[in-house]
Amino acid sequence: MKAIIDRSLEKYLSRKLLVWITTTCLLVSGFVNSEQWVAVALAYLGSQGLADIATRWKQARLNKEN
Repeated sequence: MKAIIDRSLEKYLSRKLLVWITTTCLLVSGFVNSEQWVAVALAYLGSQGLADIATRWKQARLNKEN
């Protein structure tokens, strides 16, 4: 079931957007405060950004070798 949900979400939403939406809902409902919202958003976006950079770098190296 989780795999089906993951595939559906990948097709329609980026994970970054999903994290932002989830954290925003938690902020509006009072489960997190504004500082926590910023911390979650920055932590996820920063780690995802590094992963994106690493993937592009690896692809560039593979393309250069071929």
